[in-house]
Amino acid sequence: MPLTERSTILAFKAGRAFRREGTNVVEPRADKGAVVIERGDDEELHFMWKNRETEETEEDLILFPPDASFVSVPQASGRVYVLKFSSSDQRHFFWMQDASSERDEEFAFHVNRLLQIPGYIPVWGVLDSVSQTPGASTSAQAAAPTDASQPTPQQLSHLRSLVAQMSGATAAEPAPELSLTDVLTVDNLSPLFLSHPELIQSIFPNLPPDLPAGPSPEVLTQVVSSQQFRAAVANFDRALRTGLLGGLVRQLGLPEEAGTSVEAFLRAIRDQAGGSGSGGESMDTD
Repeated sequence: MPLTERSTILAFKAGRAFRREGTNVVEPRADKGAVVIERGDDEELHFMWKNRETEETEEDLILFPPDASFVSVPQASGRVYVLKFSSSDQRHFFWMQDASSERDEEFAFHVNRLLQIPGYIPVWGVLDSVSQTPGASTSAQAAAPTDASQPTPQQLSHLRSLVAQMSGATAAEPAPELSLTDVLTVDNLSPLFLSHPELIQSIFPNLPPDLPAGPSPEVLTQVVSSQQFRAAVANFDRALRTGLLGGLVRQLGLPEEAGTSVEAFLRAIRDQAGGSGSGGESMDTD
């Protein structure tokens, strides 16, 4: 069973921790794991802990916003967070296992948004702009309910930065983290189909067999414009952000580090394309 599914909204590396009986001491377990948040077939929000070595789901909690919150435990040793509930004394402790602690707060921020805002979609690279707003509190921002039908200020900030980059202007705020959904767009891909017709023949065998017409730039443009393609790109983008796809990308002939982030994946694709014309065959060895 894969660690992430098409219904995955958010995932990140984390182990479990448990309170020592009769004390307030929280002790981490060494098992390699991941917190995975999905929208289940029952339309409920599932907060799961999966073992990264066995790929088995060992904990599956159904959450009812806004009953739960995900907060740091400053008293604990290490990068420990607790999932706690306002309706009960339940406590579930987790410790961050990503090599870098730089994204811990951002993961927690998005977990709390998901727990508070129905239909929330994580937008990456916005936490800095939130924390830089005068008088803003990231914990308060995470806990404050928002009308899900309206874009949040953070999402608007993210979009403004992208537009500024596309127009060549200098954004006043730090550039948002690169996303596959910003790269694999119709505007970016359609010219490639026209200027490199050889791509069409190599791509077509990997497409659904029930396409309305044969290989052509027009058909491929329809494919990349479809909602199904956009959803697949978004799902793959979220999976890459977990850093858990090293094994999968090796099957694609890419180095394992290409599965650790979106930027690493795109860099590996670029390097592979740059070396494709050097002659000879490349073999992936252990």
